[in-house]
Amino acid sequence: MGHRALVAYERTDGQYTLHYSHWGAADLKLKHRITAETPFGGEDTNSTWAKQLLAELVDGLEADAVEGYLAGEDRPSTVVEPKPRATGLTLDEIVADHLDFLHHEAFVVASTTFEVTVYRTLWFGLQYDSETVEQGETVGNGALATVRWYDGEPVGDGHLQGQFAALKDVVGDMLDKGVFTPSTARQYLKRKLAERVGDRQELLIPTGEPPFNSGTFSPA
Repeated sequence: MGHRALVAYERTDGQYTLHYSHWGAADLKLKHRITAETPFGGEDTNSTWAKQLLAELVDGLEADAVEGYLAGEDRPSTVVEPKPRATGLTLDEIVADHLDFLHHEAFVVASTTFEVTVYRTLWFGLQYDSETVEQGETVGNGALATVRWYDGEPVGDGHLQGQFAALKDVVGDMLDKGVFTPSTARQYLKRKLAERVGDRQELLIPTGEPPFNSGTFSPA
């Protein structure tokens, strides 16, 4: 199935080019594998082609021009697909219209200076936790939590995911018992998640709904 992630590379105009990584969320390894020497996370540190391609994308190269750029050469595999899914997007647009909080396990943002921020995705859908919820939106429907690191390893990531799964299970039960409406269930879910994350991590809930309006999305 893979451990899918979306990766956004900052451009010189402040917008982003969006890429897909099938295994990029495994151990959140892209935090350390996206570098100036390996911009798409490959093993080849002499990847001149990757550096040149990303430089052109950063300067505004469009997605439909990449095929010609890559054609005709046998290139080493990379963790991040070199061909972008889209270009010229804001982070708000990516999170709202492209990030699938169920199927994308992580969202990675790389600045023009290769400062890499990793977010764990937390899906708000309750269709697997409640007998009364038939379907939940996946794109744009969730929260993003920054990841804490110690000696190059993520700290508390599995614990947060376990807590969130348990919280969703409780909320699903309350929905089935009629204690919550869909609206109050969502507000309770967001409030309790914010309490559990606390000040240890940044929590972004890009919905514009009070009291957790994060404003304009920006990497930590």
